[in-house]
Amino acid sequence: MAAILPPGLPSLLSGTTYDYELYKSAKILVEELLKLKPDEVFVITADTESDLKVVSMTAAAAFAVGAKPMVVITPSPVGIGKAADPMLPVNALTAALKEADAWVEFNNQWLLYSTPWEVAMKENKKLRYLCLVGMHADMMVRCIGRVNFPVLKEFQDKVTELTARAKHIKITTPAGTNVEFDNHPERPVQSEPGYADTPGAHFLAGQIGWSPDFESINGTIVFDGSIYPPLGLVRTPVRLHVKNGKVVKIDGGSDAAQFEAWLRSFNDPNMFLLAHVCYGFNPGARLTGNILEDERVWGCTEWGLGYVGPMLAPDIGGRQAASHTDGICLNSSVWLDDVQILDNGRVVHPELKEIAKKLGKA
Repeated sequence: MAAILPPGLPSLLSGTTYDYELYKSAKILVEELLKLKPDEVFVITADTESDLKVVSMTAAAAFAVGAKPMVVITPSPVGIGKAADPMLPVNALTAALKEADAWVEFNNQWLLYSTPWEVAMKENKKLRYLCLVGMHADMMVRCIGRVNFPVLKEFQDKVTELTARAKHIKITTPAGTNVEFDNHPERPVQSEPGYADTPGAHFLAGQIGWSPDFESINGTIVFDGSIYPPLGLVRTPVRLHVKNGKVVKIDGGSDAAQFEAWLRSFNDPNMFLLAHVCYGFNPGARLTGNILEDERVWGCTEWGLGYVGPMLAPDIGGRQAASHTDGICLNSSVWLDDVQILDNGRVVHPELKEIAKKLGKA
């Protein structure tokens, strides 16, 4: 008689990969990063595009430490953020999230910036939210299970310190990015070293992001990695011509035309406004078309357009927009005032180089 296994859990006979490694990764997620405690209510959200193996392993690891996992799987919306609202059980989902102690999002179509996310983050002051949208087994092993989190935190803390002290920043890439901007004194530079053990919004390790002084952003931004939504991996670079924080022209071929058409489809001028800039620094990340991972590829920079979360621009309470999109600029060179920290994606700052070596990024 064949063994009867719990529904959704992987089997040694199932032909799946990373069974052992994924369990270790799930344990790191719930014990080291979320620091789940016995009896805490832990909501795991996913949609019908999510990797249910990741969902099941995470729920099992949470249950093993005494937490109370609740998995919520919804049909996949055709949009993200507020564009997903019409297809979500908004009231029921919001009610569940308002009562949770911790929440990890594995949805492929993001709940991030949706109405349930906004209400939960505003009204549930104890909620620890970790955004792992689109997470699959291979990515979870590389970007969580095989990462030295204490060393990565040391590295990101130093980059964050250097960036926050800078007044003026310049970024270039081999693909043609050449953009400059000023930092805003009231907007924090936020590091995401992977830990989600305090109330608030947290994200996959390996990203540092902030909203500059929007009107100071001028130059050309070239997305040569991926754009999501609506494209995924780009076939030809997409050039954004930016004046005072607004995209005034987009060119570069069929991908550029599709991207511009998508932005215009919202009939919202805020979709053409720059929202934030980020560094990518996850040592296990690869360019795959999954934006969660792509924007953490070592040495990339990433720009968001549209919606701005209140945590990024507290001086104005964030900025509303119909949706949000992110694009990747690979192999970035970065100058903080007159000090260069990255050269074509490689760390060149003396203090940072020594820490990067410990992460296998010499």
